Amino acid sequence: MRRPQRRGAAKQTRLQDADEIRLLDEWIEAGKPLPGTKPPPPSKSAGAGPAPPAAGEHPEYSACTLFDELPLSQKTKDALRKEGFTEMSEIQRAALPHALCGRDVLGAAKTGSGKTLAFVIPVIEKLYRERWSPEDGVGCIILSPTNDLAGQIFNVMNKVGKLHNFSAGVIVGKRKGIEVEKERVNSLNILVCTPGRLVQHFNETANFNCSQLQMLVLDEADQILDHGFKSQVDAIISQIPKVRQTLLFSATQTKSVKDLARVSLRDPEYISVHEEARTATPDTLEQYAMIVPLEQKLNMLWSFIKRHLNSKTIVFLSSVKQVKFVFEIFKKLRPGIPLKCMHGRMRHVVQQAIVADFNESTSVLFSTDLTSRGLDIKNVDWVVQVDCPESIDNYIHRVGRTARYNKKGKSLMFLCPEEEAMLEKLKATESKIPIHIRKPKAEQLEQISQNIASVLVKFPNLQQLGKRAFVTYLKSVYLQKDKKVFDLSRFSAEQFAAYAASLGLPVTPTIRFISHKKNVSKKDMVDLDKKQMKSSSKPEVIINPQVNSDLTMGDGDDDILYPKKPTADANMDGLDDVLCPKEPATETNTEPEKIIELGKPSKKKKLKINVHRPVGTRVKYDDEGNAIPPLASVAEEVASEPVVRKDKISQRYAEMLREMREHDKEDKLEHKKSLREKKLQKKLKLKRKKQETEVESEEDSSSESDRGQDVARKGKKRYFNSDDEGDDTVKDGDVLAQQEALALKLLSKMHS
Repeated sequence: MRRPQRRGAAKQTRLQDADEIRLLDEWIEAGKPLPGTKPPPPSKSAGAGPAPPAAGEHPEYSACTLFDELPLSQKTKDALRKEGFTEMSEIQRAALPHALCGRDVLGAAKTGSGKTLAFVIPVIEKLYRERWSPEDGVGCIILSPTNDLAGQIFNVMNKVGKLHNFSAGVIVGKRKGIEVEKERVNSLNILVCTPGRLVQHFNETANFNCSQLQMLVLDEADQILDHGFKSQVDAIISQIPKVRQTLLFSATQTKSVKDLARVSLRDPEYISVHEEARTATPDTLEQYAMIVPLEQKLNMLWSFIKRHLNSKTIVFLSSVKQVKFVFEIFKKLRPGIPLKCMHGRMRHVVQQAIVADFNESTSVLFSTDLTSRGLDIKNVDWVVQVDCPESIDNYIHRVGRTARYNKKGKSLMFLCPEEEAMLEKLKATESKIPIHIRKPKAEQLEQISQNIASVLVKFPNLQQLGKRAFVTYLKSVYLQKDKKVFDLSRFSAEQFAAYAASLGLPVTPTIRFISHKKNVSKKDMVDLDKKQMKSSSKPEVIINPQVNSDLTMGDGDDDILYPKKPTADANMDGLDDVLCPKEPATETNTEPEKIIELGKPSKKKKLKINVHRPVGTRVKYDDEGNAIPPLASVAEEVASEPVVRKDKISQRYAEMLREMREHDKEDKLEHKKSLREKKLQKKLKLKRKKQETEVESEEDSSSESDRGQDVARKGKKRYFNSDDEGDDTVKDGDVLAQQEALALKLLSKMHS
């Protein structure tokens, strides 16, 4: 009786869903906004919204402010209401009406403004209206640049779509878990993934099919369309249908025609709700910048943390090695607040645990730009940028980790004096970033360089990590494209030495550069030589003065930059012979000879070696005074007789053959002798064994006759000292008589 009831209930549910979908389609078509329009500002007298539309009644939804006023399914509305989402943010009000009616959208809004819901809701509603089921396969793909952001999107998807029957999954990582994903990925309706992981499934998963794809979503689209993901995005686009709905969202959206053409956008709606805003960052964010010398950055960071022990802080550094080094050093020094670190070399599970722990506690998180995009962390008080961001967009994403959802927050950025051009860019009118300059207070600055040095002495493994942090920081500055802000030639060798000392390093790691196009002037070469010879106790970082975009990087984990040694033709460019005359090869000593007094040791003068001397320019002269080419003397010595003489080679071979044959004869004789000995030993062994068997048989035959004699002999004593050797059975009385006679004889002799 229950089975018909269940079938009837399921049929009734399907009919209700069909009626709701028909009503939603009519509502969306009747009230869709005009292309290019934006919703007006919400009125202060907005109420709870109209009642649900009846049949034939389709109110406009382009200017609504509540989720209940949108043409959404009842399941989605119920889930939003349970999660506390009632009123829409600006980006949601502007993007959802266009996305629900099937248009492509480029959405740009400030960080923390609710962009995730702006594309999650259209994804769920699109598949619901298409009556998508697990048998239909993949219906939507959401691409994220980082694993943590993908996990965050998946959590929002679970909250909004928990009342629907769609199957969704997040696939991230490198290789771990891909075999399990291959078995289930074809049955998922919604994929939240990183580009690299999705390309792995396209290449390796059998029958992985996205031919029925309805929607493609790119979160943090400007980063995904960047060069880092270019090949992966192109591979994905080539595997999915061109006819689809595409949504692109980011805090700093791209308008590049090439990028938009790559993802096959069709008349997209560009929505930038904060384009006319007074600032490009949240209004509740207080932004400060501070000019700090390179060698004082760690001191300033330590002093800041010590003065804000009750604040939740994110500290951004340029490289993974810097994050590891600063975290380990500060952990050993114990500032008085819990410390955490996060970077791309960690496993995804570890990253998730760190984010979850940081969400619930007041601590300091040292991180690379991995956490700068999209990551929603609650109640961050401060964002500190120890290293200069690579662009204005990167700055906006970094400071966007605080002051989210109209909450207050603060940011502080350390800039070297050589990087003040970034401050000018941020202050420019088009940037819309209200940043204030603060001067560091010298009396509040704590010097911890000596403490760091003592930690490195106690933990030698950290010293190597410090060297790597030093090198990777310089590499990160060198690789930046904006040479107006990032230019290593502005830094002096003394600054790098001081920076290394601030890291606690006893010796400054050597940084070298390669130059291929520009030549070093004679004056710069002289200055460079002086810098090199200036200090003998502490090596310096030598910066080639022609550092430019033509420099190339060396391979290896350390990525050490190294220069080419100048050759004799380094400065020969046609007119260099006139402008810069050649120096003589040898210097003549014009000083008079000094008289060495007898009995006193002579003091040897230290020779100054010019490390930039030309290589391979030694000149030899013959007896007549003519210069000899470098290899001519060797050629003359070898030319007197041929290098290879065939007669000697054949003679040597014949001699070796004769010796080999003699040795062979000796070896054969020894082998025969050894075989003969082995044969003889074997014969003797057999003969001995035969004799032993014959003796045993004879003993067995005579054993019975010998038993009686053995019994008779048993118990009889044999005296070897008796005169009668033939008689083996001498009586005891005879022996005693003989002994008594001998004793009487001896006594008589003693008395006489």
